Amino acid sequence: MATLKKSHITQRFLDPFASTAADAPDAFRYKGDWRIWGIPLLVGALGLTSGLSGWLTDPHQFYFSYLIGWVFCLTIALGALYFVLIQHLTRARWSIVVRRLAEALLWTFPLLAVLGIPVLFGLHDLYHWTHAEAVAADPILAGKTPYLNVPFFLVRLAAYFLVWGLLAYLLYRNSLAQDCTGDGDIPARQRKVSAWGLAVAAITTAFASYDLLMSLDPHWFSTIFGVYVFAGAFMSIHALLALCAMMLQGGGNLRGVVTTEHYQDLGKMAFAFVVFWTYIAFSQYMLIWYGNIPEETLWYRHRLSHGWEVHSAVLLIGHFIVPFFLLLSRAVKRSKLLLGVICVWLLAMQWFDIHWLAAPVLHRDAATIHFLDVANWLGLFGIVFGAFMYRLVRHSLVPFRSPGLDDSLHFENT
Repeated sequence: MATLKKSHITQRFLDPFASTAADAPDAFRYKGDWRIWGIPLLVGALGLTSGLSGWLTDPHQFYFSYLIGWVFCLTIALGALYFVLIQHLTRARWSIVVRRLAEALLWTFPLLAVLGIPVLFGLHDLYHWTHAEAVAADPILAGKTPYLNVPFFLVRLAAYFLVWGLLAYLLYRNSLAQDCTGDGDIPARQRKVSAWGLAVAAITTAFASYDLLMSLDPHWFSTIFGVYVFAGAFMSIHALLALCAMMLQGGGNLRGVVTTEHYQDLGKMAFAFVVFWTYIAFSQYMLIWYGNIPEETLWYRHRLSHGWEVHSAVLLIGHFIVPFFLLLSRAVKRSKLLLGVICVWLLAMQWFDIHWLAAPVLHRDAATIHFLDVANWLGLFGIVFGAFMYRLVRHSLVPFRSPGLDDSLHFENT
């Protein structure tokens, strides 16, 4: 009995993290070498080396650039978390063939926690509310001290990653366990995790977006800001999933598995959240403009003067108008080449959006995109993407014992 119990525990909790690729059908196994993850890691290491060199010459700029790149990667991981949670809750079948890509991305949360350490060293450079003399001279900051203080900030940040890491562990472990055992009870367990997980993810995302981005300008506040960040994250994950599927198919993987029909649905979801992001962005702007409260309107004033008005116009055109009209077309969503170009553009706009949120705090008098902004962005994304691909190719690229897989393989848009 003891032996059986030990075997059961080992199978359920240890085996899922060993490679399951050998058990998968040939169509779902990765065919390729180390370059799919090695090259991104190399590019990331070079980018981070260039970015970290800026810490010696301009630490203030470095910390802002690093924060922007790190939050961009964090929104990608959060988008993947929302994607997996929603697919389980809705019992979606069309997405099963791309769900493992998002599940592997969940495993970047521990890495992102480690990569976030430089942000902690730069708190004094990044956040005005960490300056005791500034708080003492500012009644607004003094009133926010019970929430905006360094010890509580660190506790909250640790709690966010603990929650996200726990959700990632449960969802990813169960998915790989199903590859090993084919346990029919796992989908129900996934839905139970997703039911409370979606609510917790929404709350932690809202608070994290306030802590990491909105508190850069602690006088400003917006009750819709968490939804704004979610909209960009969820748009980005559909773009990245489409690009990853294209990359894998370019190497001879997932041929006949991820089809034009799936690309069209990924394109439709990206289009939907381009519109949703615009709706939330406009709602936030309109309500603040109409309310005409100085602490709120000043935030937009900084982004509509000293050259930042050009960045605001680029964001409007690039994040909404261009992708909106391109993704309207069914033919564009069904063309891998055109959809791929748009997806790259959307990811660039997601970074540009985060840069637009954070950089004016540092450069109020002159709009700029610094070399360190680009170096840290590419460096961090290269490291995260390389780690994600390494995790992905160790297992079946598709959850091959997931109920409804046959429906996903033969999915067609109506």
